[in-house]
Amino acid sequence: MAAALQINVHTLTHQHEFHSKPISKHSPIWPTIRCSAAAATPSSSRRYTITLLPGDGIGPEVISVAKTALQLAGSLEGIEFGFKEMPMGGAALDLTGVPLPEETLSTAQQSDAVLLGAIGGYKWDNNEKHLKPETGLLQLRKGLKVFANLRPATVLPQLVEASTLKKEVAEGVDLMVVRELTGGIYFGQPRGFSTNDNDEEVGFNTEVYAAHEIDRIARIAFETARKRHGKLCSVDKANVLEASMLWRKRVTAIASEYPDIELSHMYVDNAAMQLVRNPKQFDTIVTNNIFGDILSDEASMITGSIGMLPSASLGESGPGLFEPIHGSAPDIAGQDKANPLATVLSAAMLLKYGLGEEKAAQRIEAAVLDALNKGLRTGDIHSAGYKLVGCKEMGEEVLKSIEHKIPAAV
Repeated sequence: MAAALQINVHTLTHQHEFHSKPISKHSPIWPTIRCSAAAATPSSSRRYTITLLPGDGIGPEVISVAKTALQLAGSLEGIEFGFKEMPMGGAALDLTGVPLPEETLSTAQQSDAVLLGAIGGYKWDNNEKHLKPETGLLQLRKGLKVFANLRPATVLPQLVEASTLKKEVAEGVDLMVVRELTGGIYFGQPRGFSTNDNDEEVGFNTEVYAAHEIDRIARIAFETARKRHGKLCSVDKANVLEASMLWRKRVTAIASEYPDIELSHMYVDNAAMQLVRNPKQFDTIVTNNIFGDILSDEASMITGSIGMLPSASLGESGPGLFEPIHGSAPDIAGQDKANPLATVLSAAMLLKYGLGEEKAAQRIEAAVLDALNKGLRTGDIHSAGYKLVGCKEMGEEVLKSIEHKIPAAV
């Protein structure tokens, strides 16, 4: 299937939603955002295999809601799903002794898309590094060959009061963080422990990027900005770090391919400050692995809750990985207190980015907004005057809305 960029970035209020047309499962998709058959209609098979990785903590609770949402939205649009639930993270450690069993990775690689709940918990905090749940996530990303993480941060009108920032600062925020996912200090070599000349224990890591790693994520970011508002801010620490100096050099060079995009550069410490001071100045942000990890979490809190935000991790071919950006929240696990909406919206991103099933994705997005419009709030986004509900009730209301709300035509 011929690949062509078909993505429009919009908000979850249907002013800035991600839209993509049907894609080929294993066609090359970079440097564009996601591949599609131009002017194609959905595949006649309309059957997809989804690997579910509930993980730990609240993961199983929120995955259960998202799975049911996928099933219902799919059935209404003539889509059939085959789900394969596999262990990962702490759950896999307890079951198999490793955070990412070979069977789990193989199943994920052979699926059309992967939906992850959450991993980690106090129980495994003192494990050796190779036996930590988080190691399983890094291995999964590597095994799926995903390198671009897209994290939207949009302040919904229904939740502007939930932001910790003043209303005039938070209102209207709509930005996207494009994070490089497989390079940098999290993976760089050498790394480890040693002793110095004073016989002190030393821990060390390496921040390293090759030009091709920077070039491919830069193109993703430029393409994303092109489909948004035409502004891209590259965040680095080029006044101190050689890896950032190369990052800025390569991003600047790639900019010549995108004369219609306004490129700016910002040091990461200033970017962290500006995200709180004036977040509306940002449209699309591109940055390295560790800076993106931090800044995307900061940006998420502008929206009022980390429990509202989905993410997509994509590679050059094969299935994408879709997950909420919140953690496993072991303190509230099993208490029906989790907010399932980030995982439900991750399922919507899966439909759009992973499968090109636009109408089914719109059903889910519209249902989330409808539930919020009804005044339903989980504890993390609750405020006076709204109805406090648990994970199950919020999920039930979303399902009701999926069935009865008809999305606008694509």
